[in-house]
Amino acid sequence: MDVSKNPKMLRNMKMGGKGKEATVVTLNTEGLRSMVKATIVNVVATASLKEKIDLEELERFEEFRHDPQVYGGRVAYFKSQSMRGKVIIFSSGKMISVGTTSEKEAYRELELAQEFLEREGLVKPRVLQFETQNIVVVANLEQKLDFERLVKTPKIIYEPEQFPGAMVKIAEPYKATILIFASGKAVVTGLKSSSQIEAIVQELARITDNVNDYERS
Repeated sequence: MDVSKNPKMLRNMKMGGKGKEATVVTLNTEGLRSMVKATIVNVVATASLKEKIDLEELERFEEFRHDPQVYGGRVAYFKSQSMRGKVIIFSSGKMISVGTTSEKEAYRELELAQEFLEREGLVKPRVLQFETQNIVVVANLEQKLDFERLVKTPKIIYEPEQFPGAMVKIAEPYKATILIFASGKAVVTGLKSSSQIEAIVQELARITDNVNDYERS
């Protein structure tokens, strides 16, 4: 999921999400001026039921939404009252959890979808194999940035006619894309584990501290 191409999603993320309690981690970026508050706003995780699903059969349950006019009827959506996010189910048996704010919560919602289908006799019992595909984090540097200088920094991509933020792609220690805004907010995408957040935010703080340090010197 490339949120850099979805301005509406980015607006919601920069505000920490709508109507959700997000997972917040405050990181003391050692040796740097920035004290960064990192908020997980979306976790995308997958699992497979390893069997085909008759999606039309799901239309009789209020927890499922299936519309033959949406994506050619190839997907259904599962959401119960206890869930923060929702689970997308494909006719192939692949499931995608979106809208949660932790890996544990994403995996549990995949299990809830599976358990419902098992109770109704629509799938066979099996142990799911979970995989985190993307973790989206909003970082608050709590300082405005010298944006004109930032966009001249090596490795920074800035195309104002397409998007108002600057972009930097991180390769080490983990692959991630960071969208940086003049307000001091940033959106990190592409993480595969919450354990990767601290290292990537450290890199973000180094980039922005170097820019603002030049202005102060």
